[in-house]
Amino acid sequence: VILFPGSELQVAPEADAIFFLSLLSGRNPEFLIGELVKMAPLVHAYNLEAIPVAYLLVESGGTSSVEFMSNTRPLPRHKPDIAVAQALAAHYLGFRALYLEAGSGAPKPVPPALIRAIREAVPLPLIVGGGLRTQADIQRVFESGGDFAVIGTAIEENQNFLLEVGL
Repeated sequence: VILFPGSELQVAPEADAIFFLSLLSGRNPEFLIGELVKMAPLVHAYNLEAIPVAYLLVESGGTSSVEFMSNTRPLPRHKPDIAVAQALAAHYLGFRALYLEAGSGAPKPVPPALIRAIREAVPLPLIVGGGLRTQADIQRVFESGGDFAVIGTAIEENQNFLLEVGL
């Protein structure tokens, strides 16, 4: 079990590991480093494997929960050069993975061209989520170079979603 926490309140000793997420695409210091500082003693006390992950919020065609709650402007969806610069910074800072996020229940998923541009520039594993509602959406993530597709809202809305898309 790998946790994907937004705050120290979501850290639990029963997990095997934790995505130690920095909202690198944002400029809000609380989600760049502040929450990580609060979580660090718990991660240490619970002996969790910490996986440093750069969280890159991508414009989704609407205001996402993470955008609203973190007061973070997302990366422009049609400017892959900006996203690539963010991904390169994450790589050079030593992050072990990138999480490209359109937001829970996003109207539009992360564009394939943006995923592809990052894949071509950065060797880190790519986790892609937000707005994935169909088998075709999921397939586009993998065809574009994503290594993991995160599906949340589609499963919440339809518990048979994974079976229906053949996963």
